[in-house]
Amino acid sequence: MNIRTKIGTKIRQLRERKGLTQEELAEKAGVARRTVANIELGAFNPKLETVNDIVEAMDATIEIKE
Repeated sequence: MNIRTKIGTKIRQLRERKGLTQEELAEKAGVARRTVANIELGAFNPKLETVNDIVEAMDATIEIKE
């Protein structure tokens, strides 16, 4: 599993635990819903700032281990 997929999976799991839809999370983070979807799918390399905005919008942190 590559790092994009790991980050996306962690964000999706966290979003679901928080009971948020992609749309709700996107609004809170100030990004497009499609951005959240693409990150969750590991479909592109997001900027670190974007990942940080999304994680902070959920008042959380994520840890990725290789």
